Amino acid sequence: MPEPLDAEFFCAGCRTPFVSAYALDERGLCAVCCEGLANFDSAYSFGSYEGSLQKLIQIFKYGKVETLARPLGEFLIRAVPCDERFDLIIAMPMHWRKKWERGFNQAELLARPVAKRYGLPLSTNLRRKRYTKSQAGLSEAERQSNLAGAFVVEDPSRLAAQHILLIDDVFTTGATLRAAASVLKRAGAARVSALTLARADRAFDNRGRAPVDQNAGHLAYAGAGGS
Repeated sequence: MPEPLDAEFFCAGCRTPFVSAYALDERGLCAVCCEGLANFDSAYSFGSYEGSLQKLIQIFKYGKVETLARPLGEFLIRAVPCDERFDLIIAMPMHWRKKWERGFNQAELLARPVAKRYGLPLSTNLRRKRYTKSQAGLSEAERQSNLAGAFVVEDPSRLAAQHILLIDDVFTTGATLRAAASVLKRAGAARVSALTLARADRAFDNRGRAPVDQNAGHLAYAGAGGS
């Protein structure tokens, strides 16, 4: 059974886990949040992208076992603080071509039980207008460049002053979540909270790229383009 994320120190802003308080300032914020680069107001994850949780996510996405969406969605619900309240739920959009290739948008399937639990609409107002290459294996700078202009809000009036819960499967560097949150904020959203099943270890090789799991045949940390 996957275990909830456990760390002694978390960023007070984006909730990134750290092994020591050295990476946090006196306000408890990490460097990304201190520089105002997070774009989202908070970020929650159920567990670490390893062990049984990693295997379940891989089976769900690459084995196309869509029935796992419901139990995995229950893990997502457990990751949200009891006192949080949202107005709208948005699943990380997938370009139509990529959705056609995979057969489904895993973030959308995960978001459905969460939307049902909170009695909130699952909005499709955020659209991925540009086909981007996989984020897997890209450096942080390459991820940001790859996502430039990728998202668009179709009806900004529906987001005005709303607290949005943005859902995806894996939080890797946060580049995709930050790009999407930035577009939502510019469209008028008051707050954006990110919710993912798993946090990947943000370790990189000496070229700034996420390492590869040779046994899995794809990236261990980013999957097929983690956020």
